[in-house]
Amino acid sequence: MSIDSVTDARRRGDQALPAGGATLWFTGLPSAGKSTIAHALAARLTADGHRVEVLDGDVVRPHLSAGLGYSRADRDINVTRIGWVARLLASHGVIVLVPVIAPYAHARGLVRADHVEAGVPFGEVFVATSLEVAESRDVKGLYAKARAGQINGMTGVDDPYEQPATAELTVDTAVVPLDQSVAQSYALLSDLLRPSGDHA
Repeated sequence: MSIDSVTDARRRGDQALPAGGATLWFTGLPSAGKSTIAHALAARLTADGHRVEVLDGDVVRPHLSAGLGYSRADRDINVTRIGWVARLLASHGVIVLVPVIAPYAHARGLVRADHVEAGVPFGEVFVATSLEVAESRDVKGLYAKARAGQINGMTGVDDPYEQPATAELTVDTAVVPLDQSVAQSYALLSDLLRPSGDHA
C-alpha cells in the first residue's frame, strides 16, 4: 500500500488495511447481492493500492470447471476448485474475493479447512438476502425459468441452500446499504489480516 493510499484511508476515517493476502468468500442465494458487494469492495481495495482478484462464479466456472454439471457432487467439485485457486492466490499476498453461491455446507467447510491448514486467512460473508427479495431481483431471469420448469436444480427453488452457521459476517442487502456492506466487509478483512496478537 502506498503512502498516498494510507493517507486517503485515514482521511476517510478508515484503519489502514494490514498487508498480506486473504480470502473473503461471499455465499448466498442467486441474486442476493454477492457480486455487487465483492466488486465494490474490490474497487475500494484497488484504489487503496492492494492486489485484488475477484473469482466470480459465473466467470470462473466455464474455465475452471468446464464439463461439470449442477449435481451436488459437481457443485462441490467446482467450489473446492475455486477455493484451491483462492487459497493459492491469497498465500502469495493477494486479497481474493469470491462471490460464489456454494450452496452446501460440506464444500464450504472443505474450503475453510484447506485455508486453515495452509495458514491462509479466510472469512465467510453470508449475504443473507431472503429468497423473496432475491427472486424479485432475478438478475439473470433464472428464478422465472425455474418456476416455469424450464431449468432444474435452481438453488433456493428446487435445490437447497444450506445457510452457514459459522460465517464471520452476515449481511442482508435488502436492509444494509451497499456502502455499509462494503465497509463491514473491509473491517472483516482488516481483522483477518491483523496478527492474532494484535486483536482486541
